[in-house]
Amino acid sequence: MKLGGVNDFKDSSTSLARFAVQEHNKRENSLLELVRVLNSREQVVAGKIYHLTIEAVDAGKKKIYEAKVWVKPWMNFKQLQEFKPVHDDPSFTTADLGVKPEGHGLGWQAVPTNDPEVQDAASHAVKSIQRRSNSLYPYELLEVLLAKAKVIEDYARFELSLKLRRGVKEEQFRVEVIKNKGKFYMN
Repeated sequence: MKLGGVNDFKDSSTSLARFAVQEHNKRENSLLELVRVLNSREQVVAGKIYHLTIEAVDAGKKKIYEAKVWVKPWMNFKQLQEFKPVHDDPSFTTADLGVKPEGHGLGWQAVPTNDPEVQDAASHAVKSIQRRSNSLYPYELLEVLLAKAKVIEDYARFELSLKLRRGVKEEQFRVEVIKNKGKFYMN
């Protein structure tokens, strides 16, 4: 692990996210409730800074937040450095991707690339690309560069721009993924 570099992290990210939400609630006198950790990364500094993307409920609405928690375990030190909403007023939320009655008027909307539905659609796309490939090297999702979505009658359609790695080669793909009755399909 490189000093100052940011790497993916999984262990105990839920407890760090709980700590971040509790500290935020104390500071802001709010009542956020942690739903789940969407992404977690760690950065080695004098200790470690954990970069967390979390989903939390605020006044009955699910919202996405980014938090940074600085930890020095040898000093029994843990401090919330930053806690902020990813989008103050997202134009399109996870709830909009469910089954909606016809005529709600949304059309194509930009969606946060770290939205759980977008991440699930991107994962499905990578698996589909891998199945269609004759490569010996597996594809790895590096980043969702752009995401748009729209709800049509009883299904959601995603248009994604993905950055993938296969071996040492990085490639960009534009894909369309459909979610219907809880299952993903790629055109």
